[in-house]
Amino acid sequence: EGRETRLRVVLRVRPLTCTETRRGDRQVVHSLGDGAVHVSAARHDATFGFSAVFDAGASQEAVFEGSGMRQLVELAIDGFSCTVFAFGQTGSGKTYTLMGPLAQSETQPASPALLGLMQRSFTCLLEQSRSRGSDLALSASYLEIYNEQVRDLLSPGPPCALPLRWSKTRGFYVENQLSVEFESLEAIVSLLLQGSQRRRTSAHALNRHSSRSHALLTIHVRSRAVSAHPAPGEASARPSKQGTLCFVDLAGSERVKETGSSGELSVEANSINRSLLALGHCISLLAKPRGKRTHIPYRDSKLTRLLARSLGGSGVTLMVACISPSARCLSETLSTLHYASRARRVTTRP
Repeated sequence: EGRETRLRVVLRVRPLTCTETRRGDRQVVHSLGDGAVHVSAARHDATFGFSAVFDAGASQEAVFEGSGMRQLVELAIDGFSCTVFAFGQTGSGKTYTLMGPLAQSETQPASPALLGLMQRSFTCLLEQSRSRGSDLALSASYLEIYNEQVRDLLSPGPPCALPLRWSKTRGFYVENQLSVEFESLEAIVSLLLQGSQRRRTSAHALNRHSSRSHALLTIHVRSRAVSAHPAPGEASARPSKQGTLCFVDLAGSERVKETGSSGELSVEANSINRSLLALGHCISLLAKPRGKRTHIPYRDSKLTRLLARSLGGSGVTLMVACISPSARCLSETLSTLHYASRARRVTTRP
C-alpha cells in the first residue's frame, strides 16, 4: 500500500489462424521462455521482456494463473482499485482472452476450459467471499465507449449516451450508470453476456466480429468485516472497504486501409484510433520518472478519463498485450510490443 508499483504487463501470442496457415504466412514471433519474446523478420530483429509470455499453446487456465489475476481479485476484496485491460491489433485475441469464445450465450455456454479471465475471476471472487466469511456486497456496471460516447450496456432500452463528470472525491465518473447487484456466478455471467450482445461489433477484412467500441465491466466489492463479539460500547462493525475490479476490452488498433472500412466503419475506426493514441500518449508520459513528468492529458479522450485512476493514480493494473505471430501483421505486432514495453515503466501508488 502506498509503495511505488510497476504496471504488470503480460503478453499473449495467439496461434496462426486457418486463413494464415492456408496462405502460408510465416511465423515471426517466438517465445524464448522466462518472459522474453523474439521477433525475427527482414530488417527487424528484436527481443522484448515482460512479466510473463503465453505462447500459442497456453490454455485459458494458464493465462489466468500466470498473469497474476488471482492476486488482483484478492486485492479488490481488500479495498483496492484494480484494472485489467487487453489491447492489441483487431483479431489478436483480446475478447477471447477476457471472455472466451464469441459464440457463447446463456443457452449455449462455452466449455469450462475455454472460459476467459472474466468468468474465472468471478468464480474466484465468489469463492473468496464465501471463504472469508465477511459481509460482501457485489454489484456490476457495464459500459461501452462508442464514437466517443459513453453508453450503458445493462440499462433496458436502446443504449443512450451518458454524461461523464468529474469530482474531487471520485475523479472522473459516469452519471446515471446502472449498477446491478449479484450473488451468484450465473447472475454475473448472465449480465456479462447480455451486455456483450449489445456491444457494437462489425465484420471487416481483418475480423468477422470486430469490437467497434471499448468496453468496461466494473465489479464493485463492498466489504464490512463484522466482529463476532464486540466489546461493550464498541461498534459491531469495522469500517467498510470498497474495492473495484474493472475489465477493459479495448477495441482493436487497425489501419483503415487494411480493414477495407469505409463510411460509418471508417468513422468508427478513426474514433478508436484517436482514443488509443490518447491512451498511448498518456502511457508514454507516465513512463517517465516522476520528477520529469509533465501534465498528463487524461482529458484528451473519454477512455483516458475513465482509466485515469487505474493508470496514473492509486490503482493496481494488469495489462494483457495480445499479438498475432504472422509476418503479415508485423507492423501492428511491433507497435503493440513497443506500447507494452513502455507501459512496463509506468508506476502507480496503490
